[in-house]
Amino acid sequence: VRRCKGATAVKAALWRDIVPLALDAIRANKLRSALTILGVVIGVTAIVGMTAFIRGFDQSLRESIRELGPNTIFVAKFSGVSLAAGNDFTELLRRPNLTVEDKTAIEKLSPSAGTVDIWLGAGGPPTQTRVFYRGDRTKLMAVLGATEHFASVNFLELHEGRFFTEGEVSRRRNVVVLGQTPYQALFGQSALDPIGKAVRIGAIEYTVVGVVGKRPAAGGFDLGQDDFVVIPETTYRKQFGIQIFSRGNARHQSVLIAVAPRDDTARAALLTEVEEIMRIRHGLTLDEPNDFDLVTQDAALDVWAQVSQATFLALVTISSIALMVGGIGVMAIMTISVTERTREIGLRKALGARRKDVLFQFLAEAVALTSLGGVLGIVLGSTLGITVSLATGFPVSLPWWSFAIGLGFSAAVGIFFGMVPAVRASRLDPIEALRHE
Repeated sequence: VRRCKGATAVKAALWRDIVPLALDAIRANKLRSALTILGVVIGVTAIVGMTAFIRGFDQSLRESIRELGPNTIFVAKFSGVSLAAGNDFTELLRRPNLTVEDKTAIEKLSPSAGTVDIWLGAGGPPTQTRVFYRGDRTKLMAVLGATEHFASVNFLELHEGRFFTEGEVSRRRNVVVLGQTPYQALFGQSALDPIGKAVRIGAIEYTVVGVVGKRPAAGGFDLGQDDFVVIPETTYRKQFGIQIFSRGNARHQSVLIAVAPRDDTARAALLTEVEEIMRIRHGLTLDEPNDFDLVTQDAALDVWAQVSQATFLALVTISSIALMVGGIGVMAIMTISVTERTREIGLRKALGARRKDVLFQFLAEAVALTSLGGVLGIVLGSTLGITVSLATGFPVSLPWWSFAIGLGFSAAVGIFFGMVPAVRASRLDPIEALRHE
């Protein structure tokens, strides 16, 4: 009984000493340990840092997409929804242009439709020109033609002034609402009040009636979201000679149709009605797909979800390469360590250590090495993300699960690549090990 109790005490002491022994072995070879975990540090830094950037950009872009409005439906010739579905671009270009008759049909035939608007310069190749005020001029700006409903359907906030009225649209008045970029270029430096000032778009003079507030941008980048001016769609057609009806020989441009449901109507009902109306107008049979796109906030978010998931998968794959390199380094160093410490292993076994005790000791060393690399990678990745955010204003997000993934991957690398040398150490014969020089 005393022998059994003594053996149990020895084994318990061995188990208590395993982790300190593993840490002592790491401290005894600081440079070698540092070089061993370098690949793990790089891999985990990439995972945490890039996750911070992708998540921050993702949240920012989602906020921008939500600016479309939760219930507004956009009818377009084609959009990113079709491109994300893998449709051929040349086939998309062959789709029929949308016309003002389509907008009128939706207004008349859809009981659920509330406000129906058309935008020119957004449903096809954008019309771009410079805007001039006295001796100043802007870079090339997108010129949009719209009705008086543009601001309400597009959820725009006015920085100054007002939007043009129904009367100004019907009378083809030369009035313009400036985006933030042309406003800053022409009036921002001098702090002039732009309202009532005469600016020139191309060769035509317009009176400024309003300025749109700064629009949100994904990641805080300047993606041209404010590089536009808005004029009445009737004036747009007069200046640029655009035909938005299906008849006539004038140059024809596809329009973008925005439809908002009535207050007492669900968006799903409106979506079904608009799709049926457009399919009938385009003469599509039951087995033919839509030759137009219906874009909603949810559809845009789904497209971005596919892109972000693919990006995150690519990130994990690339980071795994660095983790693999680090794991191979761990295996090589642990194999060398087993060879160097053969007599130590023999002595431990002679004192009563079992195979699993030796196995666990070397696995603990490998896991401690890679986990230390994981912690350093988390610290470096978080520091990188926060530094870039403070320096550039780029939004970052540091979710707890990115830390868990980084630490979990690093520990898994230690277990996987440390298993072979650990098994080799556990199988050593104690007598042969004690004879080893």
